[in-house]
Amino acid sequence: MQFVTTWRGPADDQFVYFHQSVLDVFERHIQSDSGTEAGGILLGHVRGKHLEVLEASEPTLQDRRLRYFFERMIHGHKGLADRRWRESNGLVRYVGEWHTHPQDLPSPSGTDLCEWQILARNRSDRRPMLAVIVGRQNLHVELMQAGGKRHKFLME
Repeated sequence: MQFVTTWRGPADDQFVYFHQSVLDVFERHIQSDSGTEAGGILLGHVRGKHLEVLEASEPTLQDRRLRYFFERMIHGHKGLADRRWRESNGLVRYVGEWHTHPQDLPSPSGTDLCEWQILARNRSDRRPMLAVIVGRQNLHVELMQAGGKRHKFLME
């Protein structure tokens, strides 16, 4: 499986770029027919309205992983985000979340949309949250704003 690195917004004026190491994490956790969901956080640079995703955390032993459910626990993920923030003098930050679905072409569930809106609303920097679902053949990439407005990205 080879996922695309660059995604563009619907108005062609906003881009999300995934470093290969991030795509490698996604590919390691593609959900098979009998596997459980996986997920983590996304860290990167904000470059104006563009996002450069540098790192994806991997599931921890504390995370809840079921066939159709993933709950990211704070242990491990928050520590990584805090470390990267400090090491980069605030340049590398939390930009969003990722998780898998057992679908070839993934789409968010109602639960996903509710959770993303809560996470976006709770962001201290007031930026929209990048949300990625890793499917078996493709990614679903979008920004969720605190008020629920969504901006889906397309493969470049």
